[in-house]
Amino acid sequence: MSEITTSNEAQERKNLLVPDVTRWRDEDGPIISLKGVYKSFGDIDVLKGVDLEVRTGEITVIVGASASGKSVLIKLMNGLLFADRGEVRLFGQDPKALSEVELDSLRKRMGTLFQNYALFDSMTVTENVAFPLVQNQALSIPEAHKLARELVTELDLEHALDLFPSSLSGGMKKRVALARSIIANPEMMLLDEPTTGLDPIMMEFVDDLIRQIKERFGLTSVIISHDMASTFRLANSIAVLHGGKIIAHDVPEKIKKSDDERVARLIFASDKTAIDTDDSDDEEFKAVQPVKEEDAAVIIRDLHKSFDGREVLKGIDLTAPKDKITVLIGGSGSGKSVLMKHILGLFTPNSGSVNVLGQDVLALDERGLSHLRTQIGMLFQHAALFDSMSIEDNVMFPLLERRESVSYSEAKERAAEVLEKLKLTEIARRSPTDVSNGQQKRVSLARALITRPRMMIYDEPTTGQDPIMCDYVEKMILEAHEAFQLTSVIISHDMASTFRIGDHVAMLYQGHIIAEGPPQSLLHSEDTRVQEFVFAADVADEQRQS
Repeated sequence: MSEITTSNEAQERKNLLVPDVTRWRDEDGPIISLKGVYKSFGDIDVLKGVDLEVRTGEITVIVGASASGKSVLIKLMNGLLFADRGEVRLFGQDPKALSEVELDSLRKRMGTLFQNYALFDSMTVTENVAFPLVQNQALSIPEAHKLARELVTELDLEHALDLFPSSLSGGMKKRVALARSIIANPEMMLLDEPTTGLDPIMMEFVDDLIRQIKERFGLTSVIISHDMASTFRLANSIAVLHGGKIIAHDVPEKIKKSDDERVARLIFASDKTAIDTDDSDDEEFKAVQPVKEEDAAVIIRDLHKSFDGREVLKGIDLTAPKDKITVLIGGSGSGKSVLMKHILGLFTPNSGSVNVLGQDVLALDERGLSHLRTQIGMLFQHAALFDSMSIEDNVMFPLLERRESVSYSEAKERAAEVLEKLKLTEIARRSPTDVSNGQQKRVSLARALITRPRMMIYDEPTTGQDPIMCDYVEKMILEAHEAFQLTSVIISHDMASTFRIGDHVAMLYQGHIIAEGPPQSLLHSEDTRVQEFVFAADVADEQRQS
């Protein structure tokens, strides 16, 4: 990416949507101020006296556990919600006291980056970026498109100007969404989990982009984040939301050293920023012995797969050992999901071989594939439970839905066994909507395990989770692996977790496996591509120094 040049005239830029409004300056006071703010939904109290000030020109990162009220807080900041009690000031104004026209004008002073990009599939990149200007008739369509093309080009996306979102990678979509949010030159940016779902290198890329855009456009930014590496890279100040209140708000160095156990637990519960770097020069890391085929649960050889003439897998060789945890890492678009679908028999390769649990997948008919899949459990990023069913019924569902030779009473017994092992017996009769996110994740795992699979596949199990939840999920995987004597395969972007729980790690890069072996062997790899990926999120040294 070409570096975005810092502009000394950022404060003098005019907002194209509200050109007559004078930009907010530091001497005007906090750009956002919340004092004693309460917000409830029915009987649920979400915010319970929040005090927070956002200083002009700074990046404030709000962290907190899932369901702690971060999203509600950010909606109060852009006037989409109003406080029940307390004082909210946006650009010195009380949004409750404004007319619809005045509130709309205030919102146009802010740009918003949504977690899911929110791009229009029927519009090209240029049209998506220009949309705010065209929709608000701030510029003519040719003028808006010209400005959009200039901005997109500056973000190294010139080749994508006339493409549609469906053909873009996650990182490209993120840049397009950023461009759209800043094209009108707002004074402030609200960013909701800007790095969720991205690999470590792309996370660092997006962080750099946010920082450069902030400097160039003189922006004040408020970011909701679960990623501590990103938080410590970007933040001028960190606000910790817990129990409906801001329990700490300070510069990153002081937050790291906080004596408050609640803060420390959130920041370091599942430390994604500290990769275990064993400095030993042991010869075993230099001469890794390959997994023997008789000890393998998955054997893939010379696997090639193309889509519409584009080769995605380019001669993959992978050996995942039995009864061990194999973690598959790699950047977005490297081919991890495509490889996983070959293991499940959902894709047929152009050439190569796939052997799973002793069976030649390519030789199986539909009945054989269906039987193989009953031996493989899947845990997706989202729990995907049925709200209309109890926890127990959700867990029994795979047995009853497949109409196997399992009676209802036997299914109930097997569900009770799995629920007990995963410590879920007490909530068996409750609805998924009445339990925590962590419990929902456990229920989803119980549902996958009731078929008594020999292997479990986890697809980005910690993506979008706060550090406490990441730690919970990591321990849950380890407990299930031991209790049910499983072979486990995990797709992951979380490097610290990979090296904490993985027995075997394989890295995909542009359709090739470029490194494979015990975790420490990757740490000692001399391949710069491996080193850059593994350590992209490592800010441990900075933390130790502070």
